[in-house]
Amino acid sequence: MKRLTTLAAAFGILLAATAAEAATQLPDLGGRTVVAVTENAYTPLNFADPKTGQGIGWEYDAFNEIARRLNFKVDWKLSSWDTMIEAVRNGQFDVGMDGITINDERKQQVAFSDPYMISQQFMLVRADENRFTDPKSFAANKDLLIGAQAGTTNFYTAVYDVLDGDESNPRIKLFDTFGASVQALKSGDVDLVLMDKTSAAGYMGASPNSFKVIGEPLGTEEFGFIFKQGSDLVAPINAAIRSMKDDGTIDKLNQKWFYEYQSKQ
Repeated sequence: MKRLTTLAAAFGILLAATAAEAATQLPDLGGRTVVAVTENAYTPLNFADPKTGQGIGWEYDAFNEIARRLNFKVDWKLSSWDTMIEAVRNGQFDVGMDGITINDERKQQVAFSDPYMISQQFMLVRADENRFTDPKSFAANKDLLIGAQAGTTNFYTAVYDVLDGDESNPRIKLFDTFGASVQALKSGDVDLVLMDKTSAAGYMGASPNSFKVIGEPLGTEEFGFIFKQGSDLVAPINAAIRSMKDDGTIDKLNQKWFYEYQSKQ
């Protein structure tokens, strides 16, 4: 038994060393400058800080960390969504990000990184809710209301995946902040709020016995960085994404931006 314990400990040390070695073997891009573009209009992925006007958010933090790991400098630029993909395709920018869903049509225009995020919306309800169990049964009861912020992923999922596609549907009650919609749910002013898994877990943990998640995830999308076809940045950035998943950095960013930031709003 002692020998087995010793072997197990040695194996654990070997695994840790191997992981550390892998982390140090990321490509070194030699301090080059990478021109990155986003929109600053997709909270909490990328947006302007209300106090400073500087770009902040999940994608800023993630890509700046990738730059640190791969030894390159980021020159941040802004572009509207409707021109971003074409601009990256033509080489105006080295990399683009704006919660861009990976799909076959876009793959004909640009190269994608591996997914850095899977976006799924979950149905958060009060803990004692028993009137509906999924989007269909929610939509069928016209007395039920859903809380959302206009222009957000939560809002569009509510419109197109839960209700009837009418963005003016009076069953969607709009709030200035995400936190206000959750408070309205808790107080009974609305009956449903859609949110990502990390936020849902955070709110349930912060207020035990107040909320629960029901049904299957809605609106599943994989987000990736985009590049000009043939870009030499794809492979090293994929390696950095893998390292950030392996060491928990991605989970920490999710916690920071999808729960801690949202809960303050």
